[in-house]
Amino acid sequence: MIAIDTLPMRVGLGQFQEITDQRLAYIKQCGCDDFQMNIPDLPGEERWECEDLAGLVERASAAGLRLMSIENVPPRFYDKIMLGQQGREQQLDNMVYTIQNLGKAGVPILGYNFMPGGVWRTANNTPVRGGALATSFNYEKARHVRPGDRTNFGIWTTVQIDREYSEEEIWNNYCWYLERILPVCEQAGVRLALHPDDPPVPTLGGVGRVFRNFENFRRAMDTFDSPMHGLNFCHGCWSEMRAGEGVLDAIRFFGKKGKIFYVHLRDVQGPVDDFVECHLDEGNCDPVATVRTLHEVGFQGFLLPDHVPQMQGDGSWCERGRAWTVGYIKALIAAVTS
Repeated sequence: MIAIDTLPMRVGLGQFQEITDQRLAYIKQCGCDDFQMNIPDLPGEERWECEDLAGLVERASAAGLRLMSIENVPPRFYDKIMLGQQGREQQLDNMVYTIQNLGKAGVPILGYNFMPGGVWRTANNTPVRGGALATSFNYEKARHVRPGDRTNFGIWTTVQIDREYSEEEIWNNYCWYLERILPVCEQAGVRLALHPDDPPVPTLGGVGRVFRNFENFRRAMDTFDSPMHGLNFCHGCWSEMRAGEGVLDAIRFFGKKGKIFYVHLRDVQGPVDDFVECHLDEGNCDPVATVRTLHEVGFQGFLLPDHVPQMQGDGSWCERGRAWTVGYIKALIAAVTS
């Protein structure tokens, strides 16, 4: 297992499902030693095997890199858990098996979310600086969508919603899960990193969204207080919550407690009900202040570019946009830590 507490604040890359020699070379060429995978393309309809996870770790190590986190399991692994449906006990058994295998394979962090309603955007080609393309969200366009209605919006999820679910129902299902899975994480040495609901609005598609404000995150961290439980601090989502207000306060509060395990360093322009993702230097927040505050609270994790605008000539993974953002973040870290 990687001794992550001995490493300094640094930049990593991620948001991909499959390792290739070209992707590993790109990460190294960007000056990064760490990466994270999002729902890796592995065998298993209900759980992941140790040998498959170990293969990812070994592939990274052979390239001189560290696989620091796997972010999210397939929604089908725990959709009944999130919705409190019949069959959640079997899914819990499979999640126990998967987390034990993550620990055996040497993956130190499992990023997770608890938003069965999924990630929503109402457009994926909004022009930003110089004609680069970004995603955007308008609550008025989305708020009347009912359960099961997929529409033409960018809803990134495969969970089938059969009825309306209140925020309190989702919170109770979350508590049922954490009470049972967190002791397994403690035994396996795997950290759970909680991602905000994106966008952080009260409800979408008839499903309540719990992790949308400071109060609910504090409640979760207080209720399930463990060295193995913390945040995937998505700076973009925290910026969405109050149009940039309160982001530094949240970093100070959770960072001083050692609860920020890693950071999605992106930003948006505008408030949660009408925002567009943008280049990091044009968002609601001052990125210099963000990185300086992370340094002040002793953050020792990695920062990912996460979503980036699609620049001229970019592919689907936005290699050019990511390279620009990596360089920008590396310069910020060097400036505030020198």
